Amino acid sequence: MGTQDVKKTQDQAAMRRFTRQLIQDMQAFEYMLQEGMFETETRRIGAEQELFLIDSRYQPAMVAEQVMERNTEDRLVTELTRFNLEFNLDPEVYEGTCLSKLEAQIHEMMGYTRALVREVGADIVMCGILPTIHLSDLGLESMAPMPRYFALNDAIMGLREGPAQYQIRGTDELFFQHDNILVEGCNTSFQVHFQVTPEEFPRFYNISQLVAGPCLAAAANSPTLFGKRLWRETRIALFQQAVDTRSSNLYLREMSPRVHFGTRWVQDSVTEIYQEDIARFRVIMMTEYEDPFEVLRQGGVPKLKALQLHNGTVYRWNRACYGITKEVNKPHLRIENRILPSGPTVLDEVANAAFWFGLIGGIADEYGDIAPLMEFDEAKSNFVSAARLGLASELTWLNGDHCPARELILKDLLPLAHRGLTDAGLDADDIDRYLGVIEARISKRVTGADWQLKSLAKMRKEESTRAERLNALVAGMVERQQNGEPIHTWDLAGLRHADTAKRIYGTRVEHFMTTDLFTVHEDELVEFVAVLMDWQRIRHVIVEDTQHRLVGMVTHYSLLRHMTDNGAAKLDEHPRAVKEIMTRNPLSINPEDSTMDAVRLMRAHKVGALPVVQGDQIVGIITEQDFFRIAGHLLDENLPEE
Repeated sequence: MGTQDVKKTQDQAAMRRFTRQLIQDMQAFEYMLQEGMFETETRRIGAEQELFLIDSRYQPAMVAEQVMERNTEDRLVTELTRFNLEFNLDPEVYEGTCLSKLEAQIHEMMGYTRALVREVGADIVMCGILPTIHLSDLGLESMAPMPRYFALNDAIMGLREGPAQYQIRGTDELFFQHDNILVEGCNTSFQVHFQVTPEEFPRFYNISQLVAGPCLAAAANSPTLFGKRLWRETRIALFQQAVDTRSSNLYLREMSPRVHFGTRWVQDSVTEIYQEDIARFRVIMMTEYEDPFEVLRQGGVPKLKALQLHNGTVYRWNRACYGITKEVNKPHLRIENRILPSGPTVLDEVANAAFWFGLIGGIADEYGDIAPLMEFDEAKSNFVSAARLGLASELTWLNGDHCPARELILKDLLPLAHRGLTDAGLDADDIDRYLGVIEARISKRVTGADWQLKSLAKMRKEESTRAERLNALVAGMVERQQNGEPIHTWDLAGLRHADTAKRIYGTRVEHFMTTDLFTVHEDELVEFVAVLMDWQRIRHVIVEDTQHRLVGMVTHYSLLRHMTDNGAAKLDEHPRAVKEIMTRNPLSINPEDSTMDAVRLMRAHKVGALPVVQGDQIVGIITEQDFFRIAGHLLDENLPEE
């Protein structure tokens, strides 16, 4: 979302043109992959540092505009709210002393930013969630005055059915609702980038997913929100809910939130990620774009603005990123790790990054392709468990064993990370320094989250209010972060700082229906339906409205007929909307109806699929292919045993 020239999708014809451009960018991306145009000679790392701005009372300080008026550094940029800032670091070649160079860059930018912030009477603090933030800080008046942020808010809220509902359970429980996306501004992270080749991407990306849980357990630094003690890394639950546009009534349907971990291992190519996110998530923003193939014909490298913008509105915790290396004018691929929280100190952050970098290389060398060695859902469960419990979580590893996160990190993962960094040619002193921070932190059981919770528990024994304890907590962070010593050396903060069924008979539609749906809206581009069918290997696409009510259906046959009746030239000249070819008000069935009723209905009306509707909302689809599967079950059941 760094680009400024974005706007909400309101003009449906313009939206269809942008969707076509998105598809064209995807095609250009695939072409560049096929032609071997990506940089493969050099590996680089990079990072983005997000910060909270606080006033003298340790509350959010709405001073980002005043700071930026004084700013002369291109690397320092605005964030969503007026109490957040971010700076971007220059990439470092992944070799030698790159880690200490990265740390030096952060210290340089931190000093520069802190000086500017103090000029306007405020200060900065690094933590995943600011303990002193209140819901009253999250009104639209707190949004940074950038058109792209207001456009994003309008787009996300326009997909909701009223205010967003938040529900997080930890030691305490938090339930609230809010009518804009500024709750996202409660989160800050330290995002790290790792450049990979196209050939390496599936293997390295899967490893990034595999180690997400243990890396998060080791780095947790977001245990509270609005004074409630929730998950060790509450950012994970909060960010997902902040931009979640799903209906709470669609419990039978599998729908990914825009913030998500993923659904499967990558098999062959980075294109699987882009295709899935285009297929699953609506275009909600538009920007100016270029013809990527014309740029390629002229010998340039296309920016793929449409693809990058859409990718920026889908928030995978490990994100695939396309970029252009200016030094060699070549496209490159990066894995962006959005898992790590900001803080507790710069040294802790670089140690977290080193641990992640080392694990990617070490596990790749030790295990190669990890996809056959572990179910994807186990990696996802590890991630959620680590977010909830941090170092107290129980994790599953490649050998199928379940063990405490602390034991896994100390016995297995730190040696793998050390090997990965060593084999990459990194400086031995740097390796020992940064991995030594991780080892000491885990050995002493002191993450940033643990320090915060133990500090609060200590202060609860003294006569104090919740506000006093939270203020003291932030004050303690600020003091220790400027000292720079890692979290495992900190003493606790104190109040002083405040100054499948096998039988068809008797079964219901819900037993066999598909709930992981790819749908379109009636004003979307017809060609989008074509690529959706191609990418997802489906023959029926449901058309729904923004409330997930059934509007129509497009079949493979009707799409082919449309393409045949309208030549390519006509299609290019007049982008057609889905509503022009869909079947309106198609036959549907309820999930509670019997499977035999579905069979009879499909045979009687000679249709190949039935949308499944509960109340007035789409929850699934049942097709001829589902009945082929049923027939297979019946054959398996009735064939004699050998």
